[in-house]
Amino acid sequence: MSINAAEAFEENGQYEEAYAEYKKMYEHNPNDLSLLAQLGHIAMVLKKNDEAEEYYHKMLTLDATNPTAYEQLMDIYIDTDKYKYYVYRGNLHSIEHKFEHAANDFKKAIANAGDDHKAISSTRFVLGTLYEQLGNPTKAIDEYLKVLDYDHTHEEVYVRLANLYVIEDAIPSAIETLERARKEGFDTDSICENLAQLYLKNNSPDKAKEVSKNELTRIKAMLALGEGQEAWTKLEEIEEQYKDNSQLYSLKAEYYYTEKEYDKALEAVKKFSELAPNHPLVFQMSALIYEGKNDEYNSTLNWGKYNLVRGNKDIAINEFLNAYQLKSNDADLVATLANLLETSGDKHQAMEFYEKLTKLEPNNRSALEKLAKYREDLGDYRGAAEYLEQLIEADKRNFNAMKKLGLMYEKIKDKQGAVNYYKKYLQTAPQSDEYTQIQNKLAKLENTEMTPDIEEEGLIDKIMRFFNKQ
Repeated sequence: MSINAAEAFEENGQYEEAYAEYKKMYEHNPNDLSLLAQLGHIAMVLKKNDEAEEYYHKMLTLDATNPTAYEQLMDIYIDTDKYKYYVYRGNLHSIEHKFEHAANDFKKAIANAGDDHKAISSTRFVLGTLYEQLGNPTKAIDEYLKVLDYDHTHEEVYVRLANLYVIEDAIPSAIETLERARKEGFDTDSICENLAQLYLKNNSPDKAKEVSKNELTRIKAMLALGEGQEAWTKLEEIEEQYKDNSQLYSLKAEYYYTEKEYDKALEAVKKFSELAPNHPLVFQMSALIYEGKNDEYNSTLNWGKYNLVRGNKDIAINEFLNAYQLKSNDADLVATLANLLETSGDKHQAMEFYEKLTKLEPNNRSALEKLAKYREDLGDYRGAAEYLEQLIEADKRNFNAMKKLGLMYEKIKDKQGAVNYYKKYLQTAPQSDEYTQIQNKLAKLENTEMTPDIEEEGLIDKIMRFFNKQ
């Protein structure tokens, strides 16, 4: 019993003997993929397609993304079973991430399934999954609904269908789907909890309280029902058990908010944020609490943060701009606005805010670098030089800024300024090819008389200084 003997039989065309030899090895190595592939191949040569299919299926249990197995299974059924052929081809396209092709294959498989409702049901489920991956929730919903027309035995279908309805903002349909799941016998904790959350979203806290088995969800329903004291009693009872659960603190914040104990509510939100940093609810609750405190600035600021973490950048910028009108000396807010405007493509307004930031934080190196680059790109080399001077004052060993400043002084025909900063660069920067280039530039500059281009310099200066005063 050896691989050499099996291969020798195979080379001589003695396939039955080779097959028998490979099967002996298989008994001792049932998880050897190469051995399984060889057995499948010889089984097909011997027209033992059922056995070949078993070997290729075994390969897929060990490696679900093995393209050879799918290709061989397609060969087995291309002329004898179109349903299986298209299923295997669809799986091959799926592992190749060709989801459109895979969807077409599975549709063809359904067309060739005849009256086999079980096969149709399982294939439609796969097709629904593909439509989800393709970002087509409407078609996915249609497929899952068709699955339920044939088969009511899979909880996962109800869950996926409900989730898709939520994505489509069709909460009543999602509720109806999970209620149907319960009637079909899937009265599981998962189904009940998902349904309770949907009831809360649909302003039906009484139903959420009734169906949920989760203590925190039931407390949330109590608060929504105005049962504040009962909810607080339950919170105190379970506090030790849920002390590491962020939802405990969001519920405490909600209770304090309804009781108008705003400072305590903010403390609870702080605890919540420690366990769930940057959760949208942190900023939403903070905004509402500050509204209750009549603190318009902090309320507006938190609405901005809420929209930012939710991905609503334009709304966030508007909220931050409103907050800036209320308080213009918050450096963090000004930096946030500058960055958001820059990443949104509004470079000119962004630079206005970087300028404001340098007034609040004169040593903000990032802002100074951006402003220097912006002025240089505009051709305002003197303005760029001024920002670079500030940058070097804040970061005295910034040799890149020194080199850049030397270049700016060259551009405005200030020979002495250029010489001074090239020398400072050489005193600070490490040895490199660039270092040698600056040495050569300095030597050439010191031996050259530079005459200021008064017309060019004066015109640019006048234009830029006019706009700077606006």
